[in-house]
Amino acid sequence: MSAIVSGKRSFFEELSAPPPVAKRIRCSSRFASSSSFSPSSPPPLFLTDQLIAIFPEMDKQVLERVLEECGDDLDSAIRRLNELRLGSADRNAAIAADDKTGVELKELQAQGVAANGDVAKEPTAPEAMDGSDWVELFVREMLNASNIDDARARASRALEVLEKSICARAGAKVAQNFHQENKMLKEQLEALIQENTILKRAVAVQHERQKEYENQSQELQHLKQLASQYQEQLRTLEVSLMNSTFDSHRKLEHLQRLFDDLTPQQVNNYALTMHLKQAQQSSSIPGRFNPDVF
Repeated sequence: MSAIVSGKRSFFEELSAPPPVAKRIRCSSRFASSSSFSPSSPPPLFLTDQLIAIFPEMDKQVLERVLEECGDDLDSAIRRLNELRLGSADRNAAIAADDKTGVELKELQAQGVAANGDVAKEPTAPEAMDGSDWVELFVREMLNASNIDDARARASRALEVLEKSICARAGAKVAQNFHQENKMLKEQLEALIQENTILKRAVAVQHERQKEYENQSQELQHLKQLASQYQEQLRTLEVSLMNSTFDSHRKLEHLQRLFDDLTPQQVNNYALTMHLKQAQQSSSIPGRFNPDVF
């Protein structure tokens, strides 16, 4: 499309020449004016049909009313209708009830194209035009063209506006997609940051548990070593106890044998000796006494 419209003028460029429709209107108006003085003047219905052909977007009742106000003068009616299409302030009240004409004029002004072929100074493409609206715009421009060159110029300007509208919509769509992608990336980044925080906490908890496990393992190893030492000491004590018990039994047996070998006189002497030792130990007077005293 850019190849078609390259090098063309803007769709909203101001036209220096008068509208071609006005030329066609003047030709038809001259014929109608000259024929109005002849005996074979056309009836008002024919004038109305001519106005309908020139202004197809206007309501028929409005055309008939304007033609009647101008006294069936086609030139005056065309000038008055052009003033109405241009949005003249003194004639807007006469056609305020015509909603269809008002909507079309607003659409033309929004597109930067006036009804007589003039364009606005600042080109702005409408935002809510679909395919049928663009087709209607092209058809209207072709109908308002006076010749092939004018039709080409109008088509070029319309294509430029269409290209700008497509580029604007594409740019807006790209910006919207970029915004959505950026928003999605931000959400993913926030999710990753949250997951990273959770992982950090999990690693810290796991590290603490690992330290506790290592401390418990070291303590358990130390307890195992103590248990081994205690078991070794217990075995040593058991052996020593067994040895001492065995020695005691041997001594007891030896004493029993010795006691069995003693005579009654020796047993009495031994008993007296033991009593003497106990008496010496429990005596309050220290020292040894001569046994002859006793």
